Amino acid sequence: MRHSPFFGLGLATFGALVLTPDAMLMRLSGMDGVQMLGWRSSLMGLVLLAAWAATSRQRRVDLAALFGFGGIAIALCQAVNGALFTFGIVGYPVTPVLLGVATVPVLSALLSWLMMGEATSRATWITIGAVLVGLSLAIFGKSGGIGFDAASLVGAAFGLGVALCLALSFVLIRHHQAVPIPLAVGVGALLAGLTGLGLTGPGQSFDGIALWPIILTGALVLPVSFYCLSLASRHTATANVSLLLLLETVLGPLWVWLAIGEAPTALMLVGGAIVVGSLALYLGLQRRRY
Repeated sequence: MRHSPFFGLGLATFGALVLTPDAMLMRLSGMDGVQMLGWRSSLMGLVLLAAWAATSRQRRVDLAALFGFGGIAIALCQAVNGALFTFGIVGYPVTPVLLGVATVPVLSALLSWLMMGEATSRATWITIGAVLVGLSLAIFGKSGGIGFDAASLVGAAFGLGVALCLALSFVLIRHHQAVPIPLAVGVGALLAGLTGLGLTGPGQSFDGIALWPIILTGALVLPVSFYCLSLASRHTATANVSLLLLLETVLGPLWVWLAIGEAPTALMLVGGAIVVGSLALYLGLQRRRY
């Protein structure tokens, strides 16, 4: 069935909005980063693999596609992305990590052009620029600036690694149409989860930890959001998907504010308004166009 490109934009918007409570649920769980990686990614992987097993009508064909170049690359991107984000946030200053992640739409546009010959429209580049400005304001408003020491540089490198993995994953999913998304993304998430569980070991403590938030995000929020975002990349340009994914970065703190009481600063609100307004205008123009 063929859909208009706006179908992909709507799907990506829905996936990004479903992802917005993730930061709140992570904070409510009280888990440390590596333990969280183990639980969140393992649950996400198991749910996606169960969904694939329940819905697939050609499992042998799907498994053959998984073990091809595209399937293996998508799974590895998912696994490395989850690990890099967790280790970057846990071990280094948050601001440079998030600024690195914010480059994902730029990298998606460049990779789409290099790998598939897809050009990015002028309207998309203008929106990317506006979103990066707003996102920078929001991130700096939250974290109080950025240093230029070794830790900040390494944190930025982790963020860029996350952005590269996400962008490459979306481009590969768009290019390799035969690879089943729940299977490839599920295997990648499970690999990241098993890595986290292996690092925490069998004697991990659950003192002071709430399991329900991490179960909710691992079993529902992450599988639904990443499946929708991945599927959207087959119906619209990957730069659009990556651009809309950044909604989570600016709307996530609002959930944290509601649940924990950490009020956003004025600069965060201004930056978030620029991001949301730019994306709303872009979606409105694209809907009119299609």
